[in-house]
Amino acid sequence: MLRALRARGGPAGRRAIDLGCGTGRDTLPMLAAGWHVLAIDAEPAAIAGLEAAVPAAWRPRLVTRLACFERAHLPPADLVNASFSLITVERLPVLADLVRRIHAALTPGGRFAGQLLGSRDGWVAAGRPVVGLDPAGLLALLRDFRLERVEEEEADTVTPRGRAKHWHLWHVVARKISSSSRS
Repeated sequence: MLRALRARGGPAGRRAIDLGCGTGRDTLPMLAAGWHVLAIDAEPAAIAGLEAAVPAAWRPRLVTRLACFERAHLPPADLVNASFSLITVERLPVLADLVRRIHAALTPGGRFAGQLLGSRDGWVAAGRPVVGLDPAGLLALLRDFRLERVEEEEADTVTPRGRAKHWHLWHVVARKISSSSRS
């Protein structure tokens, strides 16, 4: 997310959306850099924790929304951040629709930053209702973006709750391209 934030240029008037914001791991650095942020999360405790952590001087640039990000309205933004939130989407059509709506919300040259599960992820292998993407699936999903960073990560570590897990992730920073600039 920080790479996309720096690549977008100065923060003056810049607007970001943080999907699945949690208690602000990414929202707070965006606010600190001067961005206006719409932070969306379905958990009331997460939104409350974020609001409590925001210094008073930054509050005018923060809007929080208690909502399921898969169906939330996405207003125009220069950056859409989805750090480890899209990995919870249960069906490919829902994920594809969300990516289409992210693209539609982004201003010309705007960026998407986030993670997607790879096809060898432990949750995919266990049959959990999640979307795992192979390289072709990733490229198809992001076909309306210019990929600026795609990093594949595969490791045996733990979940945020301390459970052992095999992770297969795609870390992505992608820039919106308009239909007129597609080849």
